[in-house]
Amino acid sequence: MTDRDGKFAGDDPFEIIRGWMREAEASEVNDHNAIALSTVDASGMPNVRMVLLKEVEADAFVFYTNYGSAKAQELDHAGKAAFVLHWKSLRRQVRVRGLVSREDGPQADAYYRSRSLKSRLGAWASDQSQPLDGRASLVAKVAKVTAQQGTNPQRPPFWGGYRIEPTELEFWSDGAFRLHDRFRWRRENSMQPWQITRLNP
Repeated sequence: MTDRDGKFAGDDPFEIIRGWMREAEASEVNDHNAIALSTVDASGMPNVRMVLLKEVEADAFVFYTNYGSAKAQELDHAGKAAFVLHWKSLRRQVRVRGLVSREDGPQADAYYRSRSLKSRLGAWASDQSQPLDGRASLVAKVAKVTAQQGTNPQRPPFWGGYRIEPTELEFWSDGAFRLHDRFRWRRENSMQPWQITRLNP
């Protein structure tokens, strides 16, 4: 039994996160949905970068990227990832670890269509994570892609989403004198109930 109440109350961690994100949207200056995504390469060397979390589903988190990028190759190889949401204005964070799968269907198509035209064309033009000899080359490629794809480009076959289904989440809130509140939620898979544990700061 834990003494969760207030901002930590509830039986659905995804609903708690949605609530925290709504609060952060009003208080964070930029990108309240930015996550620090951590992966490992084939040799086990860790890698981390900021990406934008686009969807909080009933039991998973979704973001989008180029499937040729370093992050995508590492996600496909390991099948696991971790990320942290941190809101300085709220003095809170959420840590997530879980299993990865691709979102490469109608949901990815719909999100791609929702982006600005320049962003959609940019997805076609960028060989993400690959060497680039200069910005002029990228600008020229965008112009070429614009001529080829027109004003209604389809989602590139090399661009789509990833879904992280968590096996562990941790909610953290700043406390006076470094006596922070931490609650860890764990389960082996989505068919099992969450086990909730209060952790020492």
